[in-house]
Amino acid sequence: MIRRLLLLPGFLAAACATAPAPPAPAPAPVPGVDRPAPVPPTGPAGEPGPGPRPLPAGAVSLSALPGWEREDHAAALQAYAAGCRPAADPLCEAGRAMAAQAPSPTLAKGWFEANFAAVEARTPDGEPGRLTSYFAPEYPARRFPDAEFSAPVLPPPPGWRRGDTGPTRAEIEALPAPQALAFMRAEDLFFMQIQGSGYLTFEDGTRARAAYAADNGQRFVGIATPMAERGLLPRDGTSGEAIRGWLAANRGDRAAEVMALNPRYIWFRMDPDDGGHPAGAAGVPLTARRSIAVDPAHWTYGTPVWIEADAGNLVGARSGYSGLVMALDTGSAIRGPVRADFYMGRGDAAGDEAGTVRHPLRMWRIVGR
Repeated sequence: MIRRLLLLPGFLAAACATAPAPPAPAPAPVPGVDRPAPVPPTGPAGEPGPGPRPLPAGAVSLSALPGWEREDHAAALQAYAAGCRPAADPLCEAGRAMAAQAPSPTLAKGWFEANFAAVEARTPDGEPGRLTSYFAPEYPARRFPDAEFSAPVLPPPPGWRRGDTGPTRAEIEALPAPQALAFMRAEDLFFMQIQGSGYLTFEDGTRARAAYAADNGQRFVGIATPMAERGLLPRDGTSGEAIRGWLAANRGDRAAEVMALNPRYIWFRMDPDDGGHPAGAAGVPLTARRSIAVDPAHWTYGTPVWIEADAGNLVGARSGYSGLVMALDTGSAIRGPVRADFYMGRGDAAGDEAGTVRHPLRMWRIVGR
């Protein structure tokens, strides 16, 4: 917990008999930053002025959100300041100034409540949406292929343009491989293509980031349900860890046949590893456990969102996820107004947890008052 230090003004005693100079006036407070809420103006002769700003139509106060009182409001403010966009959000600059002061959770909570309200997003049928999760995987890789590291990390075909539709996964893998950027285990490459990017460590210890460059335009198809239907995994045991384990144990033609059920294929480019988190579609580095991928047809990047998701149905799932997150990314499987992919972070621990997330979801758009 980070608290701002409050400095008390001191006075220097003068050695001479003259009266001390009056203290310098305190700097004027910045509205919405130095205090949680603006002071309501007064009318003539000190009469009370207008009350608090009304809520937007259809909105509720943030205090009405499920789990709001349990939120880490100081951490939420830092995530908001990192992901908001001044051009689309008039409160962004004030939020960044507030966050720069590292306020206490109480002050951050008051600032949010004074300046924002919440409007719930709805599915067409009124049913809950769905929360899944993704992460930035870290994998071993090789510069040359061998029996274990045989799957090539490929760049886009020459002249490929966004929106083009090309061969399926199985057809691409059957073609002669062009010059590869790296080589990975087949199941690791498959999962990195689902996540959209990943961090690679080569045998000499050097590291790089494989970043999304293009896709083949084919529809994404999850393999969890088909694997359960074929009896390869139990229906409540299709977590990411379980799927990866099965693919590794059946590496070769059998695993390739299952992975080919998803015709979508991702091509990559190789970037340096800066030690941070990858940038989302908004061009902003993601914050672990504070960023989501959304459908840009229904959401604007940089929008603060409240999520409430519980009752996950996968083995090993946590009971739920609740809090303020920023809409900073998208994904081929993220479609609809109440659909989000929760960015869990980097590495194996984040990946293990991300693979257990499949929760009913409610979402609220956080809007300025």
